[in-house]
Amino acid sequence: MAWIEVNRKMGQEISVSYQAVKSKVYRLIDSLVEDSKNQVDVQESMRRWWKLVHPADRPIARKYLLAVLERSNATIEAICEGLPELKDFDIHSGSTPNLPRLHAIDGGEAVGQRLKAI
Repeated sequence: MAWIEVNRKMGQEISVSYQAVKSKVYRLIDSLVEDSKNQVDVQESMRRWWKLVHPADRPIARKYLLAVLERSNATIEAICEGLPELKDFDIHSGSTPNLPRLHAIDGGEAVGQRLKAI
C-alpha cells in the first residue's frame, strides 16, 4: 500500500509522513464519494490505521491528520461558497440530512473526539 511505510522493526506498525496521511484521507473521501464505503466503514478504517501508527509517531500523525482535515474542509467550504456564482447552477436551500458537516473542536480533546458530525 502506497500510503504506509512498514516499519520492519516494529512488526505491523507504520511510520507516517504528511503525504501518507493526505493520501489516506483522500482515499477515504473518494470511497465515500464513490459510495464504496459508508461513514461507519470510514471510521473503522481510521481506527485501524491509528492502531498501526507507532505511539511515538502519533503526535506528528495527529498534527498531519488535523492539517489535512482542516485544509479539506476549507476547500469544500470554498467550493460551496462559490456555487451561487456558477452560471446555470441552482442551489436549493433545503437541508441535506444525509450529508453531515464536520467541524473542528477545541484542541484539548482526544483525537477520536476531535471532529464531530453535526
